[in-house]
Amino acid sequence: MSNTKSNPAPERERRDEEGSFESGAAGARLSTAPREENETGLPAMGVIGWARWFWRQLTSMRVALILLFLLSLGAIPGSLIPQNSVDELKVEAFKKAHTTLTPLYEKLQFFDVYSSVWFSAIYILLFVSLIGCIVPRTGQFVGQLRSRPPGAPKRLTRLPAYTTWRTEADPEQVHEAALAIIRKRRYRVHAVNGAVAAEKGYLREAGNLIFHVSLIVMLVAFACGQLFKSEGGKLIVEGDGFANTLTQYDDFKSGSLFDNDSLAPFSFTLDKFTGTYERRGPQRGTPRTYEAHVTYAEGAYGKPKKTVIRVNEPLVIGSTKVYLNAHGYAPVVSVKDGKGKEVYRNAVPLLPIDNNVTSSGAIKVLDGYRDKNGKKTQLGFQAFFVPTFAGNGKGTMFSQFPAADFPVLALNGFHGYLGPDSGLAQNVYQLDKTKMTEFKDADGKQLKQRLLVGETMKLPDGAGSITFEGLQEWASFQITEQPASGWALGGSVAAIAGLAGSLFIQRRRVWVRAVRGADGVTVVEMAGLGRSESAKLPEELADLAVELVASAPPAPEPDPESEPASGSGTDPDAGPESDSDAVEESSEDPAEGAEK
Repeated sequence: MSNTKSNPAPERERRDEEGSFESGAAGARLSTAPREENETGLPAMGVIGWARWFWRQLTSMRVALILLFLLSLGAIPGSLIPQNSVDELKVEAFKKAHTTLTPLYEKLQFFDVYSSVWFSAIYILLFVSLIGCIVPRTGQFVGQLRSRPPGAPKRLTRLPAYTTWRTEADPEQVHEAALAIIRKRRYRVHAVNGAVAAEKGYLREAGNLIFHVSLIVMLVAFACGQLFKSEGGKLIVEGDGFANTLTQYDDFKSGSLFDNDSLAPFSFTLDKFTGTYERRGPQRGTPRTYEAHVTYAEGAYGKPKKTVIRVNEPLVIGSTKVYLNAHGYAPVVSVKDGKGKEVYRNAVPLLPIDNNVTSSGAIKVLDGYRDKNGKKTQLGFQAFFVPTFAGNGKGTMFSQFPAADFPVLALNGFHGYLGPDSGLAQNVYQLDKTKMTEFKDADGKQLKQRLLVGETMKLPDGAGSITFEGLQEWASFQITEQPASGWALGGSVAAIAGLAGSLFIQRRRVWVRAVRGADGVTVVEMAGLGRSESAKLPEELADLAVELVASAPPAPEPDPESEPASGSGTDPDAGPESDSDAVEESSEDPAEGAEK
């Protein structure tokens, strides 16, 4: 009989393989190594998921601060580079002086920063971000106002501000006194779970919300001001007037949504301008008084009223303000033709070119003049005026003082065609001499002369004369209508107040717990916790404790010599556990001081 044995090797190998398979699967489940997942197995966010993610990012405080920084950064080019909305002439001068940068600036819309696409995008995103931040935080704040302060923690000794003492007053008396004292300090207070809980400083979050709401108000006011604003300038000589219609302005700019029919109906007349200047010392020539005495009327049939417009003291009519902007002189000149007929008499405003009101300009006689042959032609005079002349032989024609102490008018004349109907815009203070011929004196030189008030310059070949008749003053006014400016001011004030509240108001909580100890003496605990670090919290807690001590004075300390020795006079069956049992019966959560 043959005895056969099976080979254990294949079976061992099979068990090893099964074991390794099972341990491998279990090891994979228990491994702490990073799990390798197939990218195709990741859940797709979808349109709604991406929209939610974008909204969370946009309404986060971090993004709001970034957008606010970008808005302030984007306003820098608008402050450094001339803007078309402010002064187109400066923009043109900048383009001529910087031919390399101009194409780049035009592509980046640096000449129209505040109406550019990129600035508007930052502006709108910041607006949406602030609204997204405020709405949920407002709901949370309302919930905080409606809720009560939380109950006292189990272990008050762990709080940063803590004090305790023992008193013979009952716990109920201590709680009642604490409620009255803390409520007097304008805390929100209530009794809960055998303790007094109080909280103060809710206005901190209110200030934060006010700050963000004020930013929105300022943004809306700024947008309305840019879209509906109007601004124009008018130069008025003494005795002349102005009516608030579009044709009366020397220059006028408005927002894209401004309606010309919405101009406030009013008019005013410049009766007199008064200017005084410092005459001695290092500030000689500095203006001391700038006053425009005007007579104005509101509406078409308003009653005339007199007032004085000063620098930074505008005339306010409804939502429109009239500012005193500049001042200068207007020499009164008369022009006669060769037959002695007066063809022109007017006060001609001249533009100042320095602080002493040295002025230059042009006198243009467009109609009514005929030369010695009776042919219609036009006259033009370049005028240079100084209110205080240094005197002959002093070597300068510049004014020595801004007041009209010694006025002198220097003229040189031209005749020909001034080009008023050429279709091209002309500067009223400059002469277009391309089609003009200069007057010559008897020596063939340029005809020019200095005139005092009352003096006359005769034109050659019987062409007539021009006389310096007198002197008037003019004032330049800026008429602006800025909607929502009051809202912008109110928003800025509220933003500052809200920011101050959020920075200086500190939210803090105070708890008072009174528990009767095993020896019948009440243990009082007070603790405070600030929502932010506060150096005044311990001081405030100390003040509260001092007031509460008056109602719950400390109990006298027991005499150690009168205490019975350990185990004497006591029940031998009552070990150390009996004291703890008594404390547990007195309170479910005994105070730390009650165990002493």
